[in-house]
Amino acid sequence: MNMQSNQEIANIARSKLTPMMQQYMGIKDHHPTMLVFYRMGDFYELFFEDAEKAARLLGITLTARGAASGNPIKMCGVPFHSLDGYLAKLVKLGESVAICEQIGDPATSKGPVERKVMRVVTPGTLTDADLLPEKAERPLLALCSITQRKTVTTGLAWLSLASGALKLMEFSGSSETVALRLQQELERIVPAEILSGDHGTLFDDHPTTHVNRVPDWHFDVAGGHKALLDQLGVATLTGFGADGLGAAFGAAGALLRYAQSTQGRGLQHVRSLITETESEFIGLDAATRRNLELTETIRGQESPTLFSLLDHCRTAMGSRMLRHWLHHARREQGVARARHQAIAALMHSEAAAPLAATLAQVPDIERITTRIALLSARPRDLAALRDGLLQLPALRERVTRCYGDEPCDGLLAEIHTALATPETCLELLVRAVAPEPAAMVRDGGVFARGFDAELDELRALSENAGQFLVDLETRERARTGIANLRVEYNKVHGFYIEVTHGQTDKVPDDYRRRQTLKNAERYITPELKVFEDKALSAQDKALVREKLLYDILLADLAPHIGTLQTIAQGLAQLDTLNALTEHAQQHNWAAPQLVGEPCINIVEGRHPVVEKQIERFIANDCRFVNERRLLLITGPNMGGKSTFMRQVALITLLAYVGSYVPAASATIGPIDRIFTRIGATDDLAGGRSTFMVEMTESAAILNGATEHSLVLMDEVGRGTSTFDGLALAWAIARHLIDSSRSFTLFATHYFELTQLPDSHPSAANVHLSAVEHKDSIVFLHAVQPGPASQSYGLQVAQLAGVPQPVIKAARKHLARLEAQALDTTPQRDLFAAPASDPYAGEEEDAAPVAALSEAQQALLDAIAELDPDALTPRDALEQLYQLKRLAAA
Repeated sequence: MNMQSNQEIANIARSKLTPMMQQYMGIKDHHPTMLVFYRMGDFYELFFEDAEKAARLLGITLTARGAASGNPIKMCGVPFHSLDGYLAKLVKLGESVAICEQIGDPATSKGPVERKVMRVVTPGTLTDADLLPEKAERPLLALCSITQRKTVTTGLAWLSLASGALKLMEFSGSSETVALRLQQELERIVPAEILSGDHGTLFDDHPTTHVNRVPDWHFDVAGGHKALLDQLGVATLTGFGADGLGAAFGAAGALLRYAQSTQGRGLQHVRSLITETESEFIGLDAATRRNLELTETIRGQESPTLFSLLDHCRTAMGSRMLRHWLHHARREQGVARARHQAIAALMHSEAAAPLAATLAQVPDIERITTRIALLSARPRDLAALRDGLLQLPALRERVTRCYGDEPCDGLLAEIHTALATPETCLELLVRAVAPEPAAMVRDGGVFARGFDAELDELRALSENAGQFLVDLETRERARTGIANLRVEYNKVHGFYIEVTHGQTDKVPDDYRRRQTLKNAERYITPELKVFEDKALSAQDKALVREKLLYDILLADLAPHIGTLQTIAQGLAQLDTLNALTEHAQQHNWAAPQLVGEPCINIVEGRHPVVEKQIERFIANDCRFVNERRLLLITGPNMGGKSTFMRQVALITLLAYVGSYVPAASATIGPIDRIFTRIGATDDLAGGRSTFMVEMTESAAILNGATEHSLVLMDEVGRGTSTFDGLALAWAIARHLIDSSRSFTLFATHYFELTQLPDSHPSAANVHLSAVEHKDSIVFLHAVQPGPASQSYGLQVAQLAGVPQPVIKAARKHLARLEAQALDTTPQRDLFAAPASDPYAGEEEDAAPVAALSEAQQALLDAIAELDPDALTPRDALEQLYQLKRLAAA
């Protein structure tokens, strides 16, 4: 394929192109990195390299139109009414699109119709309902780094354009520390698009996010500070907790400039600012979010996750807030306690079901408000907003009932206040918008009768056409004697009288032929022509009038944007609390107690997701206090160690989210971070082995955990040799006990570690119980005190389908190893030099260990060959005598 680059296009002699292509080239010059969708009639067309790229990405036909420098001009296009579907696909692929519309009148234009880029669609600046995920945000994020001496300060600013939520954060440190922190924040915020300076050195392109490089001067700190003041309409940012920031202002300036340029107008719905700090939320790194499967399974699926389990929300606003709460649990216990009290009130008054039914009739007011602010709201958005606002009195009345005779205060009281009906706004919508308006303003039928007298008059002229046509048809049939004569209308040919070919000899002289069909002729008469001009003129004028009225209506709604955002926030909170209440009632969850002293005391805790996937879940206790900070967990694979560890973390997190928890009771003290190291996989793209990933995650825990952290360590040290792994596991456990003093669940198959509690009183042994039956195993999934007696590895391997000869050989080999362990001197020093490998140089199933005598080996072999379940009593007695003879030899 002969692809023409943008540089080659720029070199084409513009004077040799058609006027229309010259216009296109001028527009493309201003959007060189974007796909330009150029409106031509009923299609959006793309040319040159844009056409080749779009045809490849969208799977549409590539054609050509005209030539430039002797080469055909590549072209492809999409119908204007199908635009959203194509945009959604391109944005998902990380592409940005400039939408170029016709703004001139073709009837009066000399040369090409005037065109202008009316909006730019990028992954982080979406507001259209058809392009956005309903239950997740797609924020735009800008980052700015300033280096002074050896200290790097990085500022982040991110904006969810669909809701108007603008946030800032800033942190400092060495380049390595800041890079790690930046990675963690990006994984928390999950931006759809990142803005970075041309010469940024700290930031490498994020592998899963679209990155836009913009000029460095866009990140000017002083300019960003002024842009924030102007955007928020304030004289100081002190009230937003933003005093003393620097790099974050630079990021905010670039962010606002970019967002405004994509929308082609100001962002009047961005009216507040939130400054976030590291100590505000319970810290969850990427590994923890992944391992706990909060909103995405380890395999990348949307369910079953904690979010999919709890999402009983009836509105998209509520679902998005629930997702945000799960990833942003506040350390401040007062926030969670207020939510617990609200859930208790909803539960006590049995308000959940009626509230859910009413909330189901509420639209996405948050995003509709944004589209009103950006002048992109469609008629049905306004109808949905009107119908949603009509539900507010019923919702407020339900909230009031939650308190009965008690004084109305707390979180539900705040929600009650937020849901006050905006009478002026609602009255305007009820009066203006038709009960069921058209999808688009250009189709007409948007406004209710009685709203505008001029529009009603124009509509009357147009609507009377029906009766006029009936009367005309009756008269013409009588006058001509043509019984099947019809008077009709279509958008292409206007009004006409249709007569079949067999009746054309009866047509009067005043009929003028308008169109010939296969079986009929279509005519127009002077009377019908006069009426057509009048009716069509009225239709056109009515559409023009509706467009003008619609622009005025959006302008009249603008002063209510702040009120509507407050209502949307209150509705989202109520919906989220109601969803948590419903789940707690249906699944017997309990109210947790958050206390000031360090502890985690969970009685009969359950894994919230796993308990829904199996028939009978075994509940377990977990107790941490100041003097008991590390639990060494042993037991078989598949015995439930990982499930038990995860459920403790999820119950702790849910308590701080403000939800009830799956337990009989839970008392939890201060928590600043939750760390997990559960399982590991290769990071081949990053050049890291499984063990390297494991050690990287372990290092993050050892460097970041404090006495208020909850740490989950599962099978650390298993990715290397036995003695290396054992030494590392022992040292890591001791560091967590002595230095970090975190509450730690430490699962291991190194039974040597079970001796730690002997020397470290703050550690304790527990195990997941199992019982053997013949050669199989039954997992009891119950956590019991003390270490496990064995790992049951062979039994689990047998359950997994490992061939029987392999199991038999392993059992034989295990007997040799255990016998050797009994004969040799116990290892008193964990770090003593290991003995040479007794099996070095041997083939698999080779000769016995040299340390065993021939007679001992014969006895062991005879025992290994025995199958007690297959012996009769007589055979068993005979084998017993045989073993006795071997032992005496």
